[in-house]
Amino acid sequence: MKEEIKKEMLDEVISKFEISGEVQSCQRYGNGHINDTFSLVCKETSGNRQYILQKINRSIFKNPEQLMHNISQVTDHLRSEIEKDAGDPLREVITIIPTKDNLSFYRDALGDYWRMYLFITDAICYEKAETKDLFYQSAVAFGKFQKRLQYFDASCLYEAIPDFHNTPLRYQRFLEVVELDRMGRVKEAALEIEFFIQKEKEMKLCKNYLDEKKLPLRVTHNDTKLNNVMIDKSTGKGICVIDLDTVMPGLSIYDFGDSIRFGANTAEEDERDLSKVSLNLELFEQYTKGFLEGCEGSLTDTEIYLLPYGAKTMTLECGMRFLADYLEGDVYFKTHRDRQNLDRCRTQIELVRDMERKWKQIEQIMNQYLLNGD
Repeated sequence: MKEEIKKEMLDEVISKFEISGEVQSCQRYGNGHINDTFSLVCKETSGNRQYILQKINRSIFKNPEQLMHNISQVTDHLRSEIEKDAGDPLREVITIIPTKDNLSFYRDALGDYWRMYLFITDAICYEKAETKDLFYQSAVAFGKFQKRLQYFDASCLYEAIPDFHNTPLRYQRFLEVVELDRMGRVKEAALEIEFFIQKEKEMKLCKNYLDEKKLPLRVTHNDTKLNNVMIDKSTGKGICVIDLDTVMPGLSIYDFGDSIRFGANTAEEDERDLSKVSLNLELFEQYTKGFLEGCEGSLTDTEIYLLPYGAKTMTLECGMRFLADYLEGDVYFKTHRDRQNLDRCRTQIELVRDMERKWKQIEQIMNQYLLNGD
């Protein structure tokens, strides 16, 4: 449950930002679980203008100033690229509203950090892909995000969450959790534990390519779910990638892979009936097509070849994280019932197994892009 934030505090925070007009309302907005988010409406002579005001969750993001540095750098670059493409930077990239001190954030007397964005009108976020085209449009948007940032030096960014997708390191941490068995749950999860132990070599594959400089370090989003793309209400096109809190250096194949893991699974993430869990190849192909169209040739052949491995690695990593959390007593991922994290782990395992069953078909889908040079 979100903590109550008094009107006096909101008024003080709002007064620190460079907005015009008279404040009409400020109300909680959206269903996000991490940051406190508000919709701010101001009356101007030409009509109302809407903003998004957020208090950054310091328990998740330990260094908000570094986080806002990343967002500022990336959005500035994106805005420049969008202008070159004769696009609309007010709709195609997040616009940070500066403080009166010309900063990207305001720090209040309690040490909490606040930020403000311009609200993107006539667009909507979807929680679930109601149509194949919606999934495709999200893929195009994330592909464009990659393309427009292809020449940005990712090493200029901070790691918002250190070693976020360092799968081999997460595997070592997983083994430590198993060894400790603090909740006495290892015996119950013996089959799942053995599954990940057998996959150790595969979980090192993508990281090895990076270490050997066979994959470029890129700017990555790291939360490539459908609800992080604004869809234009009139055209149905994906226009803006939002929620840039986890933007940092990473691998393009991981951004692709996490979208597949979450969006092309035929079942819910915590489904108990594993017969419902499978990789929807039609959705996989739609996303691949859209992502590569959006990238417009900015990925290397090695990246394209490894996209399915990114999907498999992200599914393995996520499943391993769910299991580690279950073994530790469900301390990281929110749960609403007993064994929910174990169920989440099992769906990821079954999804990996289905990927393996369909690997030849996956390769056939990918070969057409490698052969065509797209």
